[in-house]
Amino acid sequence: MSHKLELREGAYIISDAHYSPHRPQLLAFIKAIHSKKLQPTQLILMGDIFDTLFGSIEYTYKDNQEMIALLEAIAKDIEVIYLEGNHDFYLRVVFEHVKVFPLIMQPVLLEFGEKKVYIAHGDFDGKWDYKLYTALIRKPFVLFLLKYIDIALNHFIINKIERYLEKKDDCKELSWFEDFIKNRFGNRFECDYFVEGHFHQNRTFKLSSFTYINLGAFACNQRYFIVKSKHDKELLEEHQFSKEM
Repeated sequence: MSHKLELREGAYIISDAHYSPHRPQLLAFIKAIHSKKLQPTQLILMGDIFDTLFGSIEYTYKDNQEMIALLEAIAKDIEVIYLEGNHDFYLRVVFEHVKVFPLIMQPVLLEFGEKKVYIAHGDFDGKWDYKLYTALIRKPFVLFLLKYIDIALNHFIINKIERYLEKKDDCKELSWFEDFIKNRFGNRFECDYFVEGHFHQNRTFKLSSFTYINLGAFACNQRYFIVKSKHDKELLEEHQFSKEM
């Protein structure tokens, strides 16, 4: 299913920050936007912004409250679009002003002048078993059960997930990635650009009918992307955030 929105010149796009106490770099970046030291025209969050944030499981809010509050405050000032990822979902119970797009609503179609840009986290078209898992884990009743089983086990489940994610290498180069993308997409979408995260590869390919962009992960070296002018040949300009900016 597609949902039309406008992509704005000067928008900031961030993917795969995997924010947690062990990856805190995103907080300074979001604070810089909140204080207007950085001034995007629009903020697009491409999923896996948090390493663990499951709506209705309040225990996953414990280390994320400040970030949630900042994003809500920013969303009162500029448009904030949030594509749910596989680490952060059922977020409509978390955010009031942020425009949340769950997996079933992705990819999302953005209009950029006369150009069409699809955006997605990147896991919208997994194999049948992954689709079954993602559908089940996002069900309110399943999250309800998980919440109370986790409480009964003194948060063993969530803590184990978080410990596993702390050790995960999010910055690996995938040698098979280009062939995978070409075989995966073919001529499935009519657009000018298809932008997604999830794979953390920071690579661009010209496919037969559109340009494919896989965003670099903010978690790896604090990369973010700014939407250029409609008249520029390239859609995005890469930047690297540091506290000293």
